[in-house]
Amino acid sequence: MAAKVWTMDRRSLSADTGFVPQTGTLFDAAGFDKLIKPGDLVAVKIHCGEWNNTAYLRPVYARMVVDKIKELGARPFVTDTCTMTYSPYASRSIAPDLMATAERNGFNSGTLGVPFIAADGFAGTDDIRVPLPEGYILQEAYIAKAIALADVLIVLTHFKGHPMGVIGGSIKNLGIGCQSKRGKFNVHMGRHPEYGFPNQVEFHPENVPEDFLDIIPHACPHGAYSRSNGTAEWDREKCDGCLGCMGTMVNSGAWEMNGENFRAFNAACADGALAVNKILDGKIGYLNLGLDVSPHCDCVAHADIPLTSHLGVYASHDPVAIDMACLDKATELPGMLGSGAEDWGVHGPGDHKFAKASALMPDAGVTEEIQLNT
Repeated sequence: MAAKVWTMDRRSLSADTGFVPQTGTLFDAAGFDKLIKPGDLVAVKIHCGEWNNTAYLRPVYARMVVDKIKELGARPFVTDTCTMTYSPYASRSIAPDLMATAERNGFNSGTLGVPFIAADGFAGTDDIRVPLPEGYILQEAYIAKAIALADVLIVLTHFKGHPMGVIGGSIKNLGIGCQSKRGKFNVHMGRHPEYGFPNQVEFHPENVPEDFLDIIPHACPHGAYSRSNGTAEWDREKCDGCLGCMGTMVNSGAWEMNGENFRAFNAACADGALAVNKILDGKIGYLNLGLDVSPHCDCVAHADIPLTSHLGVYASHDPVAIDMACLDKATELPGMLGSGAEDWGVHGPGDHKFAKASALMPDAGVTEEIQLNT
């Protein structure tokens, strides 16, 4: 049987049809109340947004969901996880940084009415291992403990683009957002003998930026970089693929990639989503808000012009169905003038916008559908 997706008019013409009331209406229409019993601990998984990102969901949407859960006599909390990378610009690598960024972005007990917590603990290492023998590429996953131990999970997702995932919807919110640090490391193919970054990258030391050369002693936690005769040397055996240097290496042309890692990442992201479903035993409700459809993830420190106008608000019990509904609507709509969709010539109705305007490697065969197909 096909999974059902609920949605409403993507216009907002009255107080009753604003996107915040729509979120509550669709919570009810999808029957999420049937998942929740009085006294249940209910995790509301959000993305709190990177430092200086402006496209992440406003806290008022999470507050609407929290209030709905409280009405049912349950005990909600709002949560996000630490990022994998220890890059120089990351603002969510450990819980103190994550919670400071979340508070700056408006996620705190005052706005939410409940605590905001880091689901994977102080350093992103509190997790529960989930065996995954049926995984497409992963054989195990590591789920953030506060999510794994919750009775029910409501996944509140900003649907948008993503540099590696091409799209960032409910699957990505589970497959990356609900994983601990080592869970994220697995999904990113860290140290995989074939798909890991050290095995997928052609290194061009002549392109390493001068400012990176100056910080080499502090650039890598494993000492994979050294400086010799004014150029960088990279020891692939010492690199574990933590991605701390990825932005600098890719943007400068020092790393030339072929797309295999990204394709494997997308398949593994779906495996990670499956693991969350296994440990929660299907007690998950999904809300996708296709608003401010930025080309890149909320994990970057800025937000460009949206690729399309609002897609609307969606609810489902199936992460594939809800992401597909959002992707279909984004494809159907014309792109926003002046956006990345226009830059790439994919701003017409029917054009696949994310595969060009969002993907870090738009010509490497990393498509919008890999997560969904997996």
